[in-house]
Amino acid sequence: MSSNYIELAPTANTLLGEGAIAYEGTSTNLGGEKAIDFSQAKFAGSNETFVTIPLSEIAAGSYSWVRVSLAYQEGAINFLAADGNEYSGTLASFVGYNTYIPDLTFNGVTFPVNANKLQGFWAFEALGFTSQGQAPPEATTVPNPLFDSSPIPQGSCVVTGKFENGLNITGNETEDVVVTLSFSVNNSFEWTEITADGKYEPQAGEQLVDMGVRGLIPMID
Repeated sequence: MSSNYIELAPTANTLLGEGAIAYEGTSTNLGGEKAIDFSQAKFAGSNETFVTIPLSEIAAGSYSWVRVSLAYQEGAINFLAADGNEYSGTLASFVGYNTYIPDLTFNGVTFPVNANKLQGFWAFEALGFTSQGQAPPEATTVPNPLFDSSPIPQGSCVVTGKFENGLNITGNETEDVVVTLSFSVNNSFEWTEITADGKYEPQAGEQLVDMGVRGLIPMID
């Protein structure tokens, strides 16, 4: 996964951008409109460190919420092939608001892009078969339990999660503070069914419509 923005929010009424911005990725105008620069993105897998931030850069205070703008996800999904057998393939999906992608390489396959891509662009590879496409606008699920008090712009993929007991920064810490972000991807992969069998069949032309997440739980170690 990759993120391009992490913000700590003191209260449910803290609007996006008014909290403590802990991390912000690189953006570019190479593709026209402002976009996430995929060539400069940071990545992390499960249980890996995504970014390290000096605590001196975080304003002292109590934070109840964390906002994370996801940019990219890559992982294994099951699919039904034209030969009638089920296999595992790799799905790469871009969930950020807009991303400039020079090219995308995974599983030894390169997808030349050289353009900005809005939220919902995806590519798939398995057993030498490749496909790519664009999910419909606003189809990507982005959970925000603070919708009424702190709405998030459509297409931004800013996922919001609440600390169980809050995150307190005094400014006098003598040890590292480790925040683990746990994202739920339960049933987050959705596609348009051509054959109504509940199985993803890319070779039949079935297209992705949602590759978002279902929730975020931040934990303090």
